[in-house]
Amino acid sequence: MPKISAFEKHFDRYEEWFKKNEYAYQSELDAVKLLMPKFEKGLEVGIGTGKFAVPLGIKSGVEPSYQMRKIALERGLNVVDGVAENLPLEDNSFDLVLMVTTVCFVDDVLKSFKECFRVLKNSGTILIGFVDRESTIGKIYQANKEKSLFYKEATFFTTSEIVELLYEAGFRDFNFSQTIFKKLDEIKEKEPVKYGFGKGSFIVISAKK
Repeated sequence: MPKISAFEKHFDRYEEWFKKNEYAYQSELDAVKLLMPKFEKGLEVGIGTGKFAVPLGIKSGVEPSYQMRKIALERGLNVVDGVAENLPLEDNSFDLVLMVTTVCFVDDVLKSFKECFRVLKNSGTILIGFVDRESTIGKIYQANKEKSLFYKEATFFTTSEIVELLYEAGFRDFNFSQTIFKKLDEIKEKEPVKYGFGKGSFIVISAKK
């Protein structure tokens, strides 16, 4: 079963997070943009309410939560019901696949990466955005998991674990960007975005099919 109950019940709280943490959100968008290639047909897996897809110009998405999907559709996105491990889409149909803070809610990450590989065209790019378990915010999220509305059911990963799974799914040619170098309540302006990983809490990995 997809881990969507918190998102179904508290979709308004999800939207609120982006308003409350506007600078962190903008910094995360910038970290994705740094590695984002030019593309014609993009897909976001776990598109949520479209908070990343809309500003990044991605028109299509897959989302198992009805309430989140409804908001994404209202925002003009083409969203279908489905889970990352079984994408209801044709082989070789996209040149970009994005997953942002989705991997921590997926039941079988390797299977979901294999599905992304399948729907990508040759030389297509996957972008994975997530909070690194070993980072400042990752450690805070991990420690407070039981009290968290959204992260109670989450599984956090390190950057090297995600790279290994992407490699096993067939992806090659890795690049990294990072941002969020402070705790969330200390962020008063947009955070810098840097290449690499190991210092920022929010990491983006790009890889090629």
